[in-house]
Amino acid sequence: MAQDFYEILGVTKSASPEEIKKAYRKLALQYHPDRNKGKDASEKFKEVTKAYEVLSDSQKRQTYDQFGAQAFEQGGPTGQGPFGGTQGGPFGGFGGGQGGQYGPFSYTYSTSGGEGGFDFGGFSDPFDIFEQFFGGGFGQQRQRRQVYSLTITFDEAVHGTEKKVTIDGRVQAIKIPSGVDNGSRIRFGDYDILVQVSPSDKFTRQGYDIVSEQELSFAQAALGTEMEVETVDGNVKVRIPSGTQPNAVIRLREKGVKNVRNSGKGDHYVKIKIVVPKHLTSHQKELLKEFDQDKKKGWF
Repeated sequence: MAQDFYEILGVTKSASPEEIKKAYRKLALQYHPDRNKGKDASEKFKEVTKAYEVLSDSQKRQTYDQFGAQAFEQGGPTGQGPFGGTQGGPFGGFGGGQGGQYGPFSYTYSTSGGEGGFDFGGFSDPFDIFEQFFGGGFGQQRQRRQVYSLTITFDEAVHGTEKKVTIDGRVQAIKIPSGVDNGSRIRFGDYDILVQVSPSDKFTRQGYDIVSEQELSFAQAALGTEMEVETVDGNVKVRIPSGTQPNAVIRLREKGVKNVRNSGKGDHYVKIKIVVPKHLTSHQKELLKEFDQDKKKGWF
């Protein structure tokens, strides 16, 4: 059965961010592998950390509430996609594993000098989260690297960029590869760079896929049309078929974000929004009434 992240943390679906954080603190302290040597402790710690990382982030929590834990599994949902598509829909590959897209990097950590490795399935280092709550004292034999936070724009994350940073009084240039996501960690010399990405007012990113909305008039949806749709790599001419329904989704293959690990790209999903006019002329109203009468005679 699919995991219930709320149940794992012992909170309700209406729990506040503070309640979720408090629940995680309690369970993390109980099951931390350096504290609890029980047979199932490391697996339980992995579960509560995964649940916390999703529910503590408002955007990921919204995705989970809508699509469930399958949106965060390796390869994403199989079969019918969240928008009615086939396998590999907008949330396909959103989760982790060795090819993880939950941020472009997977992490495997070990404690006590390398004994007993703990694979956290593509999610960020739970030991870092734990130490943010409780400070040091656990896993001290693990080598720690100093972390710097760097904020970039949505477009810079998609296409890559080069930033000047000052570390230890020295100005250095760091290259950010195309395809990084919010929370990605990049190794830079003796340091790690934690990437924070500003949201876009045009696009929503899910893994390497992009989702956007396109407004259509009633006439355009009914009759069909051809129009320019903006993608992260520029405008693309798209044919809208006649009879397009509200909330229909059009898939633009490989028009999404470049995979930071290879040459592949995600897709762009265009969600159709039908705009109903607020002001009609008398003639337009008569035409719609005539259309409605014809519809009742069996046009559909």
